[in-house]
Amino acid sequence: MPIQGRHIEIRGVVQGVGFRPFVYQLAQRNGVTGQVRNDSTGVVIDAFAPAEVLDTFVDRLSKEAPPAARVRAIGWAPIVAEHMPPQFEIAASAAAEERNVSIPPDLATCDDCLADISDPKNRRYRYPFTNCTNCGPRYSIVRDIPYDRPQTTMSSFGMCADCRREYENPLDRRFHAQPNACPECGPQLAALTPQGAKISTGDPIRFAARALRAQLTVAVKGIGGFHLACDARSSTAVQRLRDRKHREAKPLAVMVPDLAAAQAIAEISDAERELLTSVERPIVLVRRRADSGIADEVSGATPLLGVFLPYTPLHHILLRETGFPLVMTSGNVAEEPMVSDNSEAVEQLREIADIFLVHDRVIHTRVDDSVARVIAGAPVVMRRGRGYVPRGIEVAKPFAVPVLACGAHLKNAICIGAGKHAFLGTHIGDLESVATLRSFEASIEQMKKFVGVEPSVIAHDMHPEYFSTRYALAQDNVTRVVVQHHHAHVVSVMAEHHLEGPVLGFAYDGTGYGPDGTSWGGEILLADERAFERIATFRAIPLAGGDQAIRQVWRIALALLDEAFEGEPPLHAIPLFRSTPRKAIESIRHMVARGVNTPLGHGLGRYFDALGAIGLSLTDARYEGEVALLWNMAADPAETARYPYSIRGGAHPWEIDLRPLVRAAVVDLIDGRSPATISAKFHNTVAAVSIDVAQSIASLRGDMPVVLSGGCFQNARLSESIIDGLGETSSVYIGREIPPGDGGIALGQAVIANAVVEGSSCV
Repeated sequence: MPIQGRHIEIRGVVQGVGFRPFVYQLAQRNGVTGQVRNDSTGVVIDAFAPAEVLDTFVDRLSKEAPPAARVRAIGWAPIVAEHMPPQFEIAASAAAEERNVSIPPDLATCDDCLADISDPKNRRYRYPFTNCTNCGPRYSIVRDIPYDRPQTTMSSFGMCADCRREYENPLDRRFHAQPNACPECGPQLAALTPQGAKISTGDPIRFAARALRAQLTVAVKGIGGFHLACDARSSTAVQRLRDRKHREAKPLAVMVPDLAAAQAIAEISDAERELLTSVERPIVLVRRRADSGIADEVSGATPLLGVFLPYTPLHHILLRETGFPLVMTSGNVAEEPMVSDNSEAVEQLREIADIFLVHDRVIHTRVDDSVARVIAGAPVVMRRGRGYVPRGIEVAKPFAVPVLACGAHLKNAICIGAGKHAFLGTHIGDLESVATLRSFEASIEQMKKFVGVEPSVIAHDMHPEYFSTRYALAQDNVTRVVVQHHHAHVVSVMAEHHLEGPVLGFAYDGTGYGPDGTSWGGEILLADERAFERIATFRAIPLAGGDQAIRQVWRIALALLDEAFEGEPPLHAIPLFRSTPRKAIESIRHMVARGVNTPLGHGLGRYFDALGAIGLSLTDARYEGEVALLWNMAADPAETARYPYSIRGGAHPWEIDLRPLVRAAVVDLIDGRSPATISAKFHNTVAAVSIDVAQSIASLRGDMPVVLSGGCFQNARLSESIIDGLGETSSVYIGREIPPGDGGIALGQAVIANAVVEGSSCV
């Protein structure tokens, strides 16, 4: 058979994941000659073999790719076979003419490396920095591209002869594994006191495990930063950690040694099992077992538990040494960024940790753990960090010019769009401290360097007081595009799923600045990538004290009750208000009546706060979204009834009025119905009114895709009810790799800015 030649180009996450040795071995098995190399946009192959062999070879490139690879596109063109090489080789990386390359995320320890550290005869037995081309640190250690060892924080560790042989052998799974190391030549562990003094111990991990067994708190340096660890079974240890960290009630994540241990403390479905064991290794929100043995102080009143598996050799060894689940929460104080530097950790965490377990591999970019949940049978990423960042999102329409999107004020993550991809930065947090603001700016500079662009367009939120807005306004020589918060939510899902629009977008959250100056958040929009029309919104609730009302949720409950009952609600019969001072009630009513510091809020999240406060007798939210979460988790899964509501369709936008729901829910409460029943009927009603509006709009405007986005769609019951209710008549989309909350809106901002610059709209 005649020999043919093909020039093959592979795009996606294909560098730093063992793709070139995979191609080399595949070529050897199939009798293909030629070469493979990295270039600035992916992997390039010149392959020579008979046509049928090349067909098989190309097909297997995507079907059998390494587990951490993400092949987005494979294209090929014929080339002349006259000067083909006699064998197949891995060529040196090409010079970076462009820099549009996706650096791989940090990868969980693979089974082969786990076997190495478990084998007493292996030279990497119990070595906590074991890795290969299929696993180990990537994004957190790279300083610049191309992704080669001199451009990483491993550059200071010279490989020993054995590691060098592995690194240079194309048939070895450590071929060109940039963090490759062993006990002879690689990073080392140390145990420190809270004052930073080195503790004399032959085995720092065993020393840390003894401290954990003694119910002490240990600061553990991982891939992307420090964790604070303690015995998850011990109420004393967990409460001490909470007190020191100033984290009163927000749930803490738990790391367990393996899947069997996870199943012993939580009810885990097949989809959740697959997510837990995925190469991304996120924290997965699962339902806690009643006999879990986990201290109540870990997750409080919510039955959900954030569980994850070890993703570094250090974690695996530490969990084996302790033999019990560990709280593994971000190493920070309150809402500050996670610390990643040894000296910074000692300075900031010395009042929290009793022992520090550190190492000498520098973390160049801090990366917090990702959080995910299974909704409607598939994963939804709630917080995008380790394992996902900086994996690019391919967009349907290439960016005309590089775009920087500054993201939201809460749960901030930035995005840079260039060429065919958008690159979301790692989770930063709320932009409310000097440290998070610095982290925000550093994230922008890091992503600009990796993508290799200087954005000429900057997209930012409409709220004039957000730091992200002020940052955008301070930049020179750029085009600024103002993006409405909920429009960005909807377009983020459109971008992920390559929807052209128009779509009917449900943007449900707590707060977002509207063009009319009010707080939006219960929005139903007809939208495309450039513009939107506000079709419907929930009736606004007076927020007495503004942000203070969001923390003191009884204020929202009172305002909603007064509106529903025309100023005469039966407060005496509602347990929430039996202990509320009359003077405080009248003060709030006076504020609302006079409109003093009482903005109007359309956010559906505020209805969750109000009904949760009433149904569960909760006066305050100790962290953002606490009351809504508890109200969601209280719902009886078997209850199918719903409450009345009304839709005023003559006005524009339509107004969804839940005052009938409030009156009926109060009657149920007074009649002794359980919070579980009331919560379920509330959820059923919100889903029903959403379905009602969607079907009405379809009859008026025609069928179109339905998009669900915003923090309220982290609520599995609400999301699944709407998806199930519309599934037979509409295509319904929700963010999967893009968080439905504020951590995902930067993608929408970037795509909207690009569309505005190009100037097209179908709305």
